[in-house]
Amino acid sequence: MYNIFFLLVILFVSTSSAATDTLQQTFSLSVENPNDTLVSSNRDFSAGFFQVGDNAFCFSVWFTRSKQPTVIWIANRDAPVNGKSSKLSLLRNGNLVLIDAARTLIWATATLSSSQLHLKLTNNGNLVLAAATSQPTVVWQSFNSPTDTLLPGQPVTEQASLVSSRSTTNFSSGFYKFYFDNDNVLRLLYKGPNLSSVYWPAPWKLAIDQGRSTYNVTKIAVLDSFGSFTSSDGFHFLSVDYPRKIYRRLKIDPDGNLRVYSFNEEEKNWEVSWQVIPEPCAVHGICGANSMCTVDPFLGRTCFCLQGFKVKNPNDWSQGCEPEFNSDFSCNRKESMGFLHLPTTELFGYDLNVTRVSSLEECQNLCLDLCDGCRGVQFKFNEVSTYNCYPKTMLLNGRDTPNFDGEVYLKLPKAILNSKKPIKHSTMKCSIGLSQRLNRIYHMPARNSTLSFLVWFTCGIGVFEVSIIFLVWFFLFRTNKQPGTIGHQQRHLLSATGFQRYTYAELKTATKGFKEKIGRGAGGVVYKGTLTDERVAAIKRLNEANQGEADFLAEISTIGMLNHMNLIDMWGYCVEGKHRLLVYEYMENGSLANNLVANNRLDWNKRFNVALGTAKGLAYLHEECLEWILHCDVKPQNILLDSDFSPKVADFGLSKLLNRDEERGSSGFSRIRGTRGYMAPEWVYNFRITSKVDVYSYGVVVLEMVSGRSPMEIQSLENSSGIEQRRLVTWITDKIKSAPSSGFWIEEIVDNNLEGRYDVSQVEVLVKVALQCVQDDMNQRPSMSHVVEMLQSHQNKTTPR
Repeated sequence: MYNIFFLLVILFVSTSSAATDTLQQTFSLSVENPNDTLVSSNRDFSAGFFQVGDNAFCFSVWFTRSKQPTVIWIANRDAPVNGKSSKLSLLRNGNLVLIDAARTLIWATATLSSSQLHLKLTNNGNLVLAAATSQPTVVWQSFNSPTDTLLPGQPVTEQASLVSSRSTTNFSSGFYKFYFDNDNVLRLLYKGPNLSSVYWPAPWKLAIDQGRSTYNVTKIAVLDSFGSFTSSDGFHFLSVDYPRKIYRRLKIDPDGNLRVYSFNEEEKNWEVSWQVIPEPCAVHGICGANSMCTVDPFLGRTCFCLQGFKVKNPNDWSQGCEPEFNSDFSCNRKESMGFLHLPTTELFGYDLNVTRVSSLEECQNLCLDLCDGCRGVQFKFNEVSTYNCYPKTMLLNGRDTPNFDGEVYLKLPKAILNSKKPIKHSTMKCSIGLSQRLNRIYHMPARNSTLSFLVWFTCGIGVFEVSIIFLVWFFLFRTNKQPGTIGHQQRHLLSATGFQRYTYAELKTATKGFKEKIGRGAGGVVYKGTLTDERVAAIKRLNEANQGEADFLAEISTIGMLNHMNLIDMWGYCVEGKHRLLVYEYMENGSLANNLVANNRLDWNKRFNVALGTAKGLAYLHEECLEWILHCDVKPQNILLDSDFSPKVADFGLSKLLNRDEERGSSGFSRIRGTRGYMAPEWVYNFRITSKVDVYSYGVVVLEMVSGRSPMEIQSLENSSGIEQRRLVTWITDKIKSAPSSGFWIEEIVDNNLEGRYDVSQVEVLVKVALQCVQDDMNQRPSMSHVVEMLQSHQNKTTPR
């Protein structure tokens, strides 16, 4: 009875507290509890887990007053989470994180704060993370990172653009973007899998001729509740129902059109009150390559393939059409080629050049002479008694335009030209593959059967029985194997970490017999592998000596406490006999070290972001974890880059854990740790070891990123010239001292692979911060959190070279 009453109390409390607009620090929202939502105080908006597929959920904000919930904002649109065990949590360190069932970090705000924070859903649909003070300070807000929708008062800025969904039922990022371009003008962009092009405003016209100003520095545009949209580039419009004050939203739809929707209170639905593109076929990429778009009075917008081509996928016209013939346009087939006249057709863009010709025959011969480089021509009178010839390298953005003042001639084999095969029109459809509900399969983690039995048995009986079982378990524990045996380690690690445990045979199969080596970390070799759930993983096989086991225990205990977007995520482990393996997420772009030696792989923006992200990860290790953690081997080989070149600090096999109640420093290291060239002087002179050893190593890494030269390379260069050995730090310091101005020493030390494309102010601050980090006196070095602050202050400042 007591247990039942206790459960009812918990159920009552959780139900009664569900309808709140605020999430407090250290609390979570669970995907498994439909009542775990935030509701704005006016009850017009909700935030929580929104189902987007079979067992697939996204953390979203939606408008609740419409007949069907209207999704306004999504945190993880491209990475839905499982419907089991996924949570959104506001951590004690101020970071808002979304964790999947596999304990994978899916999304985070990357906010660190010593203040008490709370997450609140406001009455205008904005999700705000702010300090819980009398005058709240906003740390993060969803209005600054929109998906495909803007609400009244929410701005479009240089950093906040809109990206369409893939289809009406698939909320993943689509092909169309509404953004401020580099010339400060608002534009619409088609960005397909292989090609991209601007289609609004008209790209063949100057911005000033369309009422736009490129001389604005604010880059901001806002829609208000009355239906007025104003942009800093001079673009302005009013909705058809202006100036009624109602709920509105500006959205870039999956079809590439930008529309304003007004909420009809009586019908409880949304109605279009403005759209930017009056002609549906003017949107680029809508019908794919080798196709045409036309508007039928009965069918609406339709697509059809050009003669000689067939559709790739009838359910997804964005894939376009492919040739029905042997697409060999080589010069040795020139005599067998001809041209099909398309009098009212426009194929926008992808002209090889513009050539003035005197006749159509001359234009066609020019295309034939270009062989495979020309797929057709556009022919146009130029008002000076000659013609302009536009050879087309690709057949894209085709549409039927009766008022078009040019003609298109499509190059085809004569056998196709002589055939009379009818052209089929097809109504627009979303791809079946894109429209079907996403699927996320939840695999229960491996669990100790005895431990599971004890848990269920405990739930079935009262407190008395729990005490008896605890005593039995304690007795068995004392009479079990001695600590240090493999069985004891396996049970301890499984219960302590919750990571998935793999067998050695599973990981050997995943790596195809440890075939593809992708790196070497501390104490072992790293291989690429594919797990049974199709996830690509980096599998680290530790040395089989005693050192390998020590590294295994250190690394798994360290990783188990970490949760940060700039730290590598661990998925599982194997401890079986003499084998010790760790399973990590796979980083598509490898290590920073490999990218620095690959020419043109890392532009300046990527390098600065790597420096900032690495600093954030180390600051978390030093100051935000439940334990004080020193990495002890910070170097480019241990900084990995994901598909977006975002950095993740990896390899904690040499780390040293210090309890918070210990003195924030220790000399109790049994051996020197680190890599030559990156090690702080404390290691050599046996001084007290603190977090400043990581700060020193970080400084050397930053200097290496700026200069493109490793510490050892500088030494070898100096030796080859017969000069005394000098460190990279000394080399850069001397360059600065001998230069008459910052511009001179920056040119001297910046990596030549950047080819002069870098931000002068950011180079200057990076070098100055790095030189502070590599001071011989550790007390003169800044903390990593201070480094983050210094870099963030220059993150968005640009002073082009």
